[in-house]
Amino acid sequence: MQQTRNSITDIWGERTPYNGDWPIRVDERTIEEPDHWVQSACVLCSNGCGMDIGVKDGRIVGVRGRAVDRVNHGRLGPKGLHGWVANSSEDRLTKPLIKKDGKLVKASWDEAMNLIVQKSKEIIEKHTSLGIGFYTSGQLFLEEYYTLAVIGKAGLGTPHMDGNTRLCTATSAAALKVSFGSDGQPGSYTDIDTTNAILHVGHNIASQQTVLWARILDRLAGDNPPKLIVIDPRETYTAQKATVHLAPRLGTNIPVMNGLLHLIIEAGNINKEYINAHTTGFENLKKIVSKWTPEKVEEVSGVPAAKLRAAAEILGTTNSLVSTALQGVYQSMQATAAAVQVNNIHLIRGLIGIPGSSIYQMNGQPTAQNTRECGADGDLPAFRNWGNKKHIEELAQLWNVHPDKIPHWAPPTHAMAIWRYAEKGSIKLLWISGTNPAVSMPELSRVRKILEKEDLFVVVQDAFMTETTKYADVVLPAAIWGEKTGCFTNVDRTVHISHKAIEPPGDAKSDLEIFMDYGRRMDLKDKDGKPLIKWKTSEEAFEAWKACTRGRPCDYTGMSYAKLSEGSGIQWPCNEKFPNGTPHLYTDGVFNTEIDYCETYGHDLDTGAAVTEEEYKTINPQGKAFLKSTDYQQPHEVPDSEYPLWLTTGRLVYHFHTRTKTARSKDLNDAAPDGYIQISEADAAKYGIADGDMIEVESRRGKVTEPARIGGIEPGLIFIPFHYGYWDHPERSRAANELTLTEWDPVSKQPHFKYAAVKISKAGKGVLHKIEEAVEKVTNKLKPQEA
Repeated sequence: MQQTRNSITDIWGERTPYNGDWPIRVDERTIEEPDHWVQSACVLCSNGCGMDIGVKDGRIVGVRGRAVDRVNHGRLGPKGLHGWVANSSEDRLTKPLIKKDGKLVKASWDEAMNLIVQKSKEIIEKHTSLGIGFYTSGQLFLEEYYTLAVIGKAGLGTPHMDGNTRLCTATSAAALKVSFGSDGQPGSYTDIDTTNAILHVGHNIASQQTVLWARILDRLAGDNPPKLIVIDPRETYTAQKATVHLAPRLGTNIPVMNGLLHLIIEAGNINKEYINAHTTGFENLKKIVSKWTPEKVEEVSGVPAAKLRAAAEILGTTNSLVSTALQGVYQSMQATAAAVQVNNIHLIRGLIGIPGSSIYQMNGQPTAQNTRECGADGDLPAFRNWGNKKHIEELAQLWNVHPDKIPHWAPPTHAMAIWRYAEKGSIKLLWISGTNPAVSMPELSRVRKILEKEDLFVVVQDAFMTETTKYADVVLPAAIWGEKTGCFTNVDRTVHISHKAIEPPGDAKSDLEIFMDYGRRMDLKDKDGKPLIKWKTSEEAFEAWKACTRGRPCDYTGMSYAKLSEGSGIQWPCNEKFPNGTPHLYTDGVFNTEIDYCETYGHDLDTGAAVTEEEYKTINPQGKAFLKSTDYQQPHEVPDSEYPLWLTTGRLVYHFHTRTKTARSKDLNDAAPDGYIQISEADAAKYGIADGDMIEVESRRGKVTEPARIGGIEPGLIFIPFHYGYWDHPERSRAANELTLTEWDPVSKQPHFKYAAVKISKAGKGVLHKIEEAVEKVTNKLKPQEA
């Protein structure tokens, strides 16, 4: 066994201080000496670390970081070093399953696929293709997403297609579109190497992107360390390293961001020349934020005025800035509006499109960027605009179908609406691939009822039995990372190839094979009567995708499997003009807002109402970025006398999503075997709670029971990690999403997981408390009568 460090206890590894060029440090963990190594990249967070897979006798026996890769310079986090053991887990799905007499039984691929095709055709005949919906993931490869998108959009013609990326990073895409005209992060991870200031908004990077955080830690340990501002209601490890830590109340991101913008503008720390030449909307932005004085921000958010001023001084005077945002923004009130304010700081300071300055509207999953790029989230492939007829015609010509076949008569159906349509009965077949909504969706009692509906045919495509597969009519065993070849793109637009290292277990097939098989069996044709899906291998699918991206912001035409296999990942756009990739977008201050090029015409930040093409023509931004803002709206559910505490949810460093893979690693699972309730010392004393006590948490939607963990959080707020479900612990209610709201952002349509009103009590005394409350109510009713 080879292990460069114990990443469970030493999460970020030893420091390699620097300022300029990040030193190489190769992390490795093997259980046997491999007989060969296979190039890949990690799929257990959105950082996209290059890695090699160690193989011996047809088995994965370890991994090591790729020293040559621009993303990680050889480093790997704990999930990357340990998560690969899931491939060899004994409980992998190896054969299709079909529900018969209420039980899932083994079947052949022909039986399973024929049943799905039969149901599909019956539904299309009776209800049109609007009766079919696809709910996918941020875990597949781009070749698989693109194939699914073509099947759904050009083959079936259904607009009902989205991914669980709607739950985690839809706001990332929305904020980039609002400000810059299209998706795509403006800068590079390499900007961290030289920047003088870093801003983390609602992003616990120390847990969520451990290797990127190691890069920052190494800068902090080197000469000329950057100033660090962290906006987070909890005192995370990220916050502990901050120069300034702002801890706002839940749902008050807009007051804090507007307050920072106000102070920067008031102090004159703006780049007027850049604003005038490259943006539109500054005067309205200035007017909206002007009311948010430090004192008003403190009154609404709880952030001390002095701390707000200190943060604004750093942001207003630094000559370079890297900013990140994640779920603390995306899953909270006014998500898109708050994320856009991060963009606005860079725009009014002119800190964009230059080395050392970058915005990472972060992703939560390793291939979430491809869900969005390829059109598997409902958007059109290659950042095309569903409201632009020319863009529809481009796709129709590319796929050789009639333009009217491609759904574009209304906005694509987002995930929350897909589930609503299934609930109401208009969607009759729901195909779920690579995700576990019975744990990850909000208000789980509602989700279970939808999945149980007799008039909903459920297909689940996964590598393991999950809380969701139990509701399936057909379960398809899927190959996973290491067992198939494909590409995926990380947050800073770096594309990696992951080569097949081993065979999948039993009869499991790649998602690409499954989707292509479905297309063949459905006999999907182009308008010349030829097969719609014209590729048979992942490389052929990649070449088809490249053709789709030509001339678009995410241009892949300069890439190939061979080029991606030469060493490091490559950043798009990569084409004739940029044969080695592109580290920075918008270097000339020209943004993707031209009316014939933009991905969207925009939305009202408060209502989500779409801007029409005619309205956009009137605005005519001509390549300028938008400076948009809005005022504060209070969350729609707040604590009251019955539910007096705030709840927020989030992730842990050792697990990914619903633990489908990470819980199969003994080392990772032993490090975090169960959920918990993080509660402040003050609230613990108030409720008589000791560390480790079992606590019942109840919202208006459900209840869970978890052990208490005291400290590191503001009074009035509790935190529960959302990873934990029931497949390995069915004995108690512990999924955090039993408690969460069915409500979403008006622009990005991302659910509000980050706030809910709850009440707590010691478990075991819950029944007694309820009896006492009932007696008290009866007593109060009797008193007037007795009098």
